[in-house]
Parts: sequence; structure tokens; C-alpha cells
Amino acid sequence: MTKHYRSASGTAFDITNTLMLGIISVLAVLPFIYIIAGSFASDAELTKRAVFLIPETFTTAAYQFIFSTDTILQSIKVSLYVTIVGTAVNLFFTVTMAYALSKRNLMGRNMVLNLIVFSMLFGGGLIPTYLVVRDLHLLDTFWALMLPGAISAFNLIIVKNFFQELPAELEEAAKIDGCTELGLLWKIVLPLSMPVLATFTLFYAVGHWNNFYSALLYINDPQKWPLQVMLRQIVLLSQTAAGDINSMDPNFVAPPDQSIKMAVIVIGTIPILLVYPFLQKHFAKGVLIGSVKG
Repeated sequence: MTKHYRSASGTAFDITNTLMLGIISVLAVLPFIYIIAGSFASDAELTKRAVFLIPETFTTAAYQFIFSTDTILQSIKVSLYVTIVGTAVNLFFTVTMAYALSKRNLMGRNMVLNLIVFSMLFGGGLIPTYLVVRDLHLLDTFWALMLPGAISAFNLIIVKNFFQELPAELEEAAKIDGCTELGLLWKIVLPLSMPVLATFTLFYAVGHWNNFYSALLYINDPQKWPLQVMLRQIVLLSQTAAGDINSMDPNFVAPPDQSIKMAVIVIGTIPILLVYPFLQKHFAKGVLIGSVKG
């Protein structure tokens, strides 16, 4: 059995690298822990202790106050709707356009690809985009949050490269059996493309969940605000928008503003944190598959 020996410099590099990555990881995690701890802390503790990871007095007053009305629940429903439907719209347009552009004999293919690359470098800008959304009568509708960014040029090119590398023999055999182009896409191409599709499903979903700027521009009705906009309103403008103290028990002590801010941040962050670790491996695998070929 062959033994592999590492040099002293290689071992020192591994130790240093591990220590540095460990320190960076701890520095990245500590703020999240502090935010969670602060959301369960009392007013006196937040005033007395600048930084802490475990509250001395545990209280759920901030969460009780937040959920005293359906404001946050409504914004969560809006975010879930926009994320699910918006991701489906993204995937539909990305997959269909990528499949067409993966055909080398498509007329005008190179011109379309050049226009796509051009759009990655130059954009119309905020005001022209707003005018387009307004003139299409999309203001104050959920479509304003989904249609303007329905296709990502970067994602489209990678999916196109993946489709392009699928064996041509599969397509020929399917066509001999009488399969149409749509049938070929649905029955052959998509089942073989699950890794790359899973990757960009996550990309699009995370983008929709975290997006607040589009809603800030296009949505005026508070009932249609997604969670991220509601969190912004609470954190930056008014903590009283989070709940209704009059609907609480008369003995209920109003939580501190700082605790409310931390609680709404936790509510907005936890859902995506719960999903992301289990699907992280698909990001690297799918992007690698689509980007090294073609």
C-alpha cells in the first residue's frame, strides 16, 4: 500500500487555510446568531448588553406582537406566490428559448445570441424599464415582479450549452419514432436536464424571495407587498406596522423596537436558510455541467 507524505510547507498551508476559513465562517455566522438572540431578548438586556449570543431573559413578545395581525402572514403569502409562479415563468421562458437556440441550424441563431450577450453588458436603465411596465399596465400587479426579469441571459446561455451537448442520437431516434419537437423537449431533453434545471430553479427562486426593489418601484398597494418590502418598512420606517398593540392582552408589555426589527429579519431569513443547505450541491454541479461544455 502506497503512503503519501506531505511536505512541511504543504501541511502548514493546510493548517493556515483551515484556520482562516474557520475564522471567516465564525465571523459570518455570529451576526445571525446575535440577531436571533436579540429577537428573544428583553428591552433591558438589549440596552445593557451591546453584543450577546444567548439572552439572559427569554421572551417571545416580539413574535407575539408581529403575529398579532395578519400583515406579516399576508406578505409571506405574497412572497410565496411570487416565488413559485415567478420561478415557473422563468423556467418556461429560459428552457424554451435555450432549446431553440441549441439547434445549430436555427435561422438567425447567431444574431439572437449576440443580442443576448449584448443585454448582459448593457441595460435600458431604471426609467425606461419603469415606462415599459407602466405602459403595459402592469403597475400594482404581481406580473410586474415576474415578467421584466423573466429570462436571465447568463442562465439562458448555460442551459443552452447543456442542451447542445446532449447526444444527437437520442434526438434522431425519437424523431424516427415520430416524436415532435415539443415531445422531444418534454420526454427526452427535460428528464436528462434535471441537474441544470434544479440549479437554476434555485437561482430564480432565491432571487424572487430576496427581491424587494421591484416591488418598491411597481407596487403601491400594501396588501400586495412581498415579505422583503414589509421588512424594509418595519426596519427602516415604522415598527408599529408590524402589529397591533391594541389587539393584545391588556397585561402584554410592548417589545422594544430593536427586538421587533431583529424578529422580522429572522422571519425573512429563516425560510431560505432552511432550504439552501440541502440544495447547495446542485448549484455547483449544475453550473459546472452547463459552463464547461459548448
